[in-house]
Amino acid sequence: MTTLDRTAFPMTGAARPAFAVRIARNLVAAYKAWKNRRAVYQLGLLSEWELSDIGLTRADLHVAWRLPLGVDPTVELGAMAEARSTRELRATAERAAAERAARSVC
Repeated sequence: MTTLDRTAFPMTGAARPAFAVRIARNLVAAYKAWKNRRAVYQLGLLSEWELSDIGLTRADLHVAWRLPLGVDPTVELGAMAEARSTRELRATAERAAAERAARSVC
């Protein structure tokens, strides 16, 4: 007998629990995305100053609202805020370096 004649794990019903787990995970992910989408709509009630305080703009909210329903908009908003913060920090560092270079010349 070779190892291909028999398997140690019978295949009857083995795929069903994995399928049920995938369905449950997809339902949980859809619920979280829906809940986070509602939170993004609540961000629309904030003023421009409050949005800038958390690193967002009104345009960022419009981009998040236009995402497909299955996509979590808070992940995209977090990425936008982080990218903007990184660009601002880099610009500040470059300005400081330029000022130091200008002072050393004089």
